Amino acid sequence: MLTMSTAYWCLLIAALLPYLWVAVAKGTGQRYDNRDPRGWQARQDHPRSIAAYAAHLNAFEAFAPFAAGVIGAQMAGVDTEWIAALALAFVAFRTLHGVFYLARRPTLRSLTWAMGLLCAIALLILAALAAN
Repeated sequence: MLTMSTAYWCLLIAALLPYLWVAVAKGTGQRYDNRDPRGWQARQDHPRSIAAYAAHLNAFEAFAPFAAGVIGAQMAGVDTEWIAALALAFVAFRTLHGVFYLARRPTLRSLTWAMGLLCAIALLILAALAAN
């Protein structure tokens, strides 16, 4: 049985994903310069560092609608199993999104991006319907 706790753990994982990808970016490029992190990233030419940083930025972008969807659905009284299932799916798709970014698999990356977005949209729609 899936619980609301599952969805909250998924929120935590989704909130941490950007930091995983930026750690990969920092660990793969030229020696990291903490005095100028943005300038350092702009000077990177290693494909893995560039891809990991792009995954980092995209993970931040994806987090807000997902978090709003989980919290809104919970506040509106949506069935907990639906919330938790969509949250688990979102985390799985977003993790794969970063993996496919690093593997330079643009079609799979775009597909997992879209599926993650659909999970967030579904949560928001369920919240709106339940609030009626």
